[in-house]
Amino acid sequence: MHSKSQILQLLKATGTRPKKHLGQNFLIDLNLMHLLVDSADIKNDDIVLEVGAGTGSLTQAIAEKAALCLAVELDPALAQIAAAQLADRHNVKIVNCDILEKKRDIATAVLDELSKAKRKYKGRLLLVANLPYNIASPLMLNFVTGPLTANAMFVTVQKEVADRMTANPGTKDYGTLTILLAATGNVKTIRTLKPSVFWPQPKINSAMLSYIRNKEKSAQIKNISLLSDLVNLFMQHRRKTLRSCSRFAAGTLAHINDWDNVFEQCSVDATARPAQISPQQYVSLANTCLDNLQPNNTR
Repeated sequence: MHSKSQILQLLKATGTRPKKHLGQNFLIDLNLMHLLVDSADIKNDDIVLEVGAGTGSLTQAIAEKAALCLAVELDPALAQIAAAQLADRHNVKIVNCDILEKKRDIATAVLDELSKAKRKYKGRLLLVANLPYNIASPLMLNFVTGPLTANAMFVTVQKEVADRMTANPGTKDYGTLTILLAATGNVKTIRTLKPSVFWPQPKINSAMLSYIRNKEKSAQIKNISLLSDLVNLFMQHRRKTLRSCSRFAAGTLAHINDWDNVFEQCSVDATARPAQISPQQYVSLANTCLDNLQPNNTR
């Protein structure tokens, strides 16, 4: 692990500086890095994805425990520093790319590497990372809905994102991220982090959180893609009633002919607002929609 002074030396030696537009805020509190790694309880057959590897500080700690650490870094200069620092670690692979293609889907190169690793190692797939703020939500949603799902995620994120991850129905922070995380697993706040534990210091607080996928919850979902589509449909029009939102249904959901019947079957009030509906109710609605569709209309 690297202290602030070590990071400064590494950057100075390569003539580079933190890039604000890439969200480069290095976690410099070594105790917090240990807390993140220890919380993940990494086993020697686990595959760990780290996003935003920076100089390879957290990567080193992960590599001491995991079967494989796939470390993704967008900045070519930092990727080179990390590769040099971890040259003797044969269970580390540095990938210099944008983790999200078109700001939405996990990069094909990363999916290929993770899929290959899953065929070789029998442990869990974990996301353990000090995430760049601008990619946290879409990245975690990808690992919840698939095609490749994570068994658990242990991340530091912007406090605003953390509030969305742990929000209750009916609150302003309750949304798509909240619902899909709660519908598939359990989320817990590990620690709230002040700006001073990062360099350069961000202007806002951060938080360290865990998400652990729950097999029983996930098994209740008949079609995760349909659930995701349904949640997006309603939360995009969160100020309207459920009945009004249903008029905007597209894709597979456009084949639902009687939304009032769907709401009635699930004992959900059609005049309620989307933010009032619990994750479990969304699962029930998605499953009922699937049951009401013709087989050739489903994905």
